[in-house]
Amino acid sequence: MSGVPDALSPDAPKDQWRRWARAVRAEQPDVSTPVTAALQAFLTELSARRVLAYRALSGEPDVSALSGDFELLAPRARFRPEPRLTLHPWDSATELSRFGALQPPADAPQVPLDVVDAILLPGLAFDRAGVRLGYGGGFYDRLLPAFRGVTVGVIQHALLVPELPREPHDLPVHWLVTERGAQATV
Repeated sequence: MSGVPDALSPDAPKDQWRRWARAVRAEQPDVSTPVTAALQAFLTELSARRVLAYRALSGEPDVSALSGDFELLAPRARFRPEPRLTLHPWDSATELSRFGALQPPADAPQVPLDVVDAILLPGLAFDRAGVRLGYGGGFYDRLLPAFRGVTVGVIQHALLVPELPREPHDLPVHWLVTERGAQATV
């Protein structure tokens, strides 16, 4: 696991953790190929077919190579009437979002959450218990309570830490996948 500064405890504000994680991530090599290989093996073992993935932001492992083996879905962030994610066919993600990732256009066909086998979640960091340090929008926090399948945090090993701040709405993922493989959360 990465060297978290002593001053950065699980009680530290999330904005401090986000600054630290962005700095560490900026120094990491691209691990997309080994992460994708680990995900491919893991999702195959699960017999997953339909997977909500993410269109990678700079520094995130790019999982798009999985589209040849699974039916990937792409999220779209919506802000009205309330912030939420909607799910769409992977190839419909052709529009640049305000966050800088490709997303489906507003009128793309939607896919219901109850047909999804697994969700791949990006993050700035994860802890060993599966708690995710996201970007602060709460979109996945609103989606996950209604999901009954497998959740997988996708992260560089350098950004896997012993413990992150956790709020009541934070739902830990079941599994973590890094360039070193898949591991169940503790």
